Amino acid sequence: MNTPNYAPGWPGIPPRLTSSAKTGVGTAHSYQSPLWFTFSHGILNELYYPGVDQACSRDMGFIVTDGENFFSEEKRNTQSVTSCPVEGVPVYKIVNTCSQGLYQIEKEIITDPQRPVLLQKTRFKALKASSGAYRLHVLLGAHLGNCGFGNTAWVEDYKGVPMLFAQRDGNALALACSVDWLKGSVGFVGFSDGWQDLMMHKKMTWEYTRAENGNVSLTAEIDLQKAQGEFVIAIGFGRNAADAANRARTSLQEGYENAREEYTRQWMDWQDSLLKLDKPRLSDKKNVYRTSTIVMRSHESTNFPGGMIASLAVPWGFNKGDEDLGGYHLVWPRDLVETAGGLLAAGAHENARRVLSFLQATQEKDGHWAQNMWLNGSPYWGGVQMDETALPILLIDLAWREKALTKEDRLRFWPMVRKAAIYLLRNGPISPQDRWEEVSGYTPFTIGAEIAALLVAAEMADLNNEPSLAVYFREVADDWNSAIDRWMYVSGTDWCRQYNVKGYYLRIATMNAVAEIGAQEKIVVKNVTCDKSVQLAEHLVSPDSLALVRFGLRAADDPRILDTIKVIDALLKTDMPQGPIWHRYNGDGYGEHEDGSPFDGTGIGRAWPLLTGERAHYELAGGKKDEANKLLKALEDFANDGGLIPEQTWDAADIPERELYFGRPSGSAMPLVWAHAEYVKLLRSLRDGRVFDMPPQTVQRYLVEKTVSPYTLWRFTYKRTTMPCGKILRIETMAPATVRWSYDDWKTTQEFKSKDTGVGIYVSDLPTQKIPEGKEIKFTFYWPDTDHWEGEDFSIRVGF
Repeated sequence: MNTPNYAPGWPGIPPRLTSSAKTGVGTAHSYQSPLWFTFSHGILNELYYPGVDQACSRDMGFIVTDGENFFSEEKRNTQSVTSCPVEGVPVYKIVNTCSQGLYQIEKEIITDPQRPVLLQKTRFKALKASSGAYRLHVLLGAHLGNCGFGNTAWVEDYKGVPMLFAQRDGNALALACSVDWLKGSVGFVGFSDGWQDLMMHKKMTWEYTRAENGNVSLTAEIDLQKAQGEFVIAIGFGRNAADAANRARTSLQEGYENAREEYTRQWMDWQDSLLKLDKPRLSDKKNVYRTSTIVMRSHESTNFPGGMIASLAVPWGFNKGDEDLGGYHLVWPRDLVETAGGLLAAGAHENARRVLSFLQATQEKDGHWAQNMWLNGSPYWGGVQMDETALPILLIDLAWREKALTKEDRLRFWPMVRKAAIYLLRNGPISPQDRWEEVSGYTPFTIGAEIAALLVAAEMADLNNEPSLAVYFREVADDWNSAIDRWMYVSGTDWCRQYNVKGYYLRIATMNAVAEIGAQEKIVVKNVTCDKSVQLAEHLVSPDSLALVRFGLRAADDPRILDTIKVIDALLKTDMPQGPIWHRYNGDGYGEHEDGSPFDGTGIGRAWPLLTGERAHYELAGGKKDEANKLLKALEDFANDGGLIPEQTWDAADIPERELYFGRPSGSAMPLVWAHAEYVKLLRSLRDGRVFDMPPQTVQRYLVEKTVSPYTLWRFTYKRTTMPCGKILRIETMAPATVRWSYDDWKTTQEFKSKDTGVGIYVSDLPTQKIPEGKEIKFTFYWPDTDHWEGEDFSIRVGF
């Protein structure tokens, strides 16, 4: 056995990921191939194995030299053009032409449907000399297990076939070629890697055979003469080096064309099963519908079916290292449900059923879902967002309405729905975080989702012979719906005068920042500098208010909604060449800095194409189909040349050196799967002439029947200080209680023992309907389980 030639420079420079602005993503439509790929700037970026949440490489590209003076890096020194030879199939043809006109590299990328192997068919052409004048080298940055540090690389033959390997913590990759390498070397990035060697010497002079426990890179020279300009590179993966090598070799032996044929057939079979929502082709522009279905399907894991990550990208990845393990390759229940809705809209019923099974398996004991999680259900961040507990309930109902579930399926998911709905009852309507993961309080989107979910849960409770639970679900939903305007609508503010409106819905209101006491409460805004971090609640608005229409709680022509839209458009709308686009809220800090430098905890929030899709749904709900179609076209045009829709779009003057151009994708993340799902749902909504995912239960109860709650609910978590005349004061506690109360300043008293609702909430209904306006109701509690009085009086005034 040869003595290893150890590379110097351990452990290498601090690792970084690569551009988050992907040109394409893909995977085989096969459970036998748990491997996903991304690319941008004409080269491969992250590869993911064995799950879609585990990045295993940084990038792989070519360097061309002449052995003497010429050095050209494919990523930086070529002009790249990408196409999809087969519509609806993630087979990508990339043509990279040297900026000096000296060579051209053509590549086609797939994964082997039979095994986890990335195959890249490559053709190298010299344009102004013979191919023999150039040397072609491939460089692969290993990043196994989401980490750049801790990787070990080496050069070794596998059964006589020269390969390069990398391994870390039970995952390995093998880099092989259809023609034997002329040379191979491994090294530490920034010191002994192939890029340094080639830059300095214009040819491979280092042949290090081992680099241990660091940030490593693999480099090999292609035998262009033997290949006659055409060859296939294979990157095999496995739990150890032998597994990876065996798979890479087998794929090369079976041949690229065989793999491509099966890869294409499997994808086409799935695409043919979907609804034909394709728009008429007016140009050679990408079919964004088929790109969107590719994106949604390509973000599902094979080892945890139904688990779909938010994006195969790390926001501003070129500026991120090992400290950001998760990026966006995590499961957010909200994004997952939105994606499943997009799949249902496309007719992918089986995919949506897998999502529901995944949600059922990852639900926490108390009924909620983690803010985000790895595919195995392990939480990543520790937040709680109530919409992420409500949305899975709505997905059950949507799947049922779309006939994607049988009666037996619906019964199977009832325990999941029951637990989730009870969690909403016990912990809502206030959410520890809004849907943008930032602030605690009352928010339109979250409360809209909660109310709709409770009505769906009530319907399912009736079907499962729990009528008393169904009644309670509806009673709480009715009260929360009746309280929306008191919690989140303001009037008489300086903005009302400035924008000539009677009032508007807030982005968020804290427990104290409700209309009954004014909206002067301060809100702490995240992701901005300290001098901008505190804002008045009445000076924060968001397109989230339109969720009140999307969830069927308010009519599109409700005067309060129309006034809110005036304020939203004045503050958050940006007109771009493609069409209008909106920001998440005023004062948002989640985006690049003014100079285009990456978000680093602070920044300036940029415009979100997703919100153009949401606005289009609002316009359709209001009967404005033509306007919705215009916004659909804008959403399509916000996509990049590959048809991928970004999370954010750059909304300032061009900064070419940072690749930031007005109206084009910013550096946050692309694709955003949620945005693609919104696009597909919009296509379906326009085809059907109605909002695809609007819950019929809320529409019937609140817009048709105009149900109003007879109750005013009071809890320790939301201690209301006023109540309307003619209402029953319902006091809810989390333990049995006797409520002693008075409406004449304790001159006379009454006592009510609480009733058990059966879900760990106890209610005392005080007969306050006839108490006149202006009276103050006082009450306190006796706790029989611990035999003590609360020791504090509480009060609520009748009338506003």
